[in-house]
Amino acid sequence: MTEQPIPVIIDCDTGVDDALALLFAVRCPALDVRAVTCVAGNTDVDGVVRNTLTVLEQAGAADVPVARGAERPLIEPLRVARHVHGADGMGDLGLPAPARRPVDVDAVTLLRREILASPRPVTLIPTAPLTNIALLLRTHPEVTGNIERIVFMGGAVTTGNATPVAEFNVWHDPEAAAVLLTAGVPITMYGLDVFKRVLVPAADVARLRASPEPRLRLAGELLAHRDPAASGDPTPTGGLGDAGAVCAVADPAGLTTELLPVEVALAPGPGRGQTVVDRRPRPGEAEIHEGVREQALVDVALDVDVERYVKLWLTTVEGV
Repeated sequence: MTEQPIPVIIDCDTGVDDALALLFAVRCPALDVRAVTCVAGNTDVDGVVRNTLTVLEQAGAADVPVARGAERPLIEPLRVARHVHGADGMGDLGLPAPARRPVDVDAVTLLRREILASPRPVTLIPTAPLTNIALLLRTHPEVTGNIERIVFMGGAVTTGNATPVAEFNVWHDPEAAAVLLTAGVPITMYGLDVFKRVLVPAADVARLRASPEPRLRLAGELLAHRDPAASGDPTPTGGLGDAGAVCAVADPAGLTTELLPVEVALAPGPGRGQTVVDRRPRPGEAEIHEGVREQALVDVALDVDVERYVKLWLTTVEGV
């Protein structure tokens, strides 16, 4: 008997790698994309909505409901990543404007509606700052009864990218990330430690860019988009980035995780936005002298089967 697809909702700030995640998700038979919600991050929220609608149309999934969400973080000012994703958030590829508009309710309302209406518990896949998710959890805590798991792209065990220790999505709205960790549902952190490793070989990128199919050409151009100032590497080897988190929902066996205590550093200063992952085998002096703090236990991704996820993404996106 064929397994039923997993109902998922993607919460994104559609830039280059969120687009790669959407291209995969809507064509993956293991997933049932119930909705996509948008939040400011890689670009402003209106740009995120535009990019999301355009990508879904290119992917042949124009019927997936899309909602506009938070314009800025809970506390911090808006700090977009156009220097990475281009002025339009999509590598400045000159993509056409979408033919449709988002639904007439906000992201939190759509999230609540789709979660509660699903006959099976929903898996949330945030690939963006977690503002929408925090607002949902605080406004409508009843939704947790029908959430199977939250698999979020964010955080880092070792090195950050927004700061030496903080990853962009968590750094952009640390308070929202802290709320997520107290959701009371199983959580998987797909952080920079695995995010940066899943690279599509140059030959595959070139094949996609040369495809007569617009959807595949878009995938190839997105993969080839690089930040020259950051890499200095002319080889168009494309990182799947956020798409790896969606692959981890479709095929969790490709990810190695460990259940570990995690908290978000909220104090001002150079550590703000860090996901502090406790990998110690026993309590240290701080706990002995000051008492043990309650920390959320999170399935933290520590290793990934790169070839498995690259193959999964390519075969799914290129499939008929």
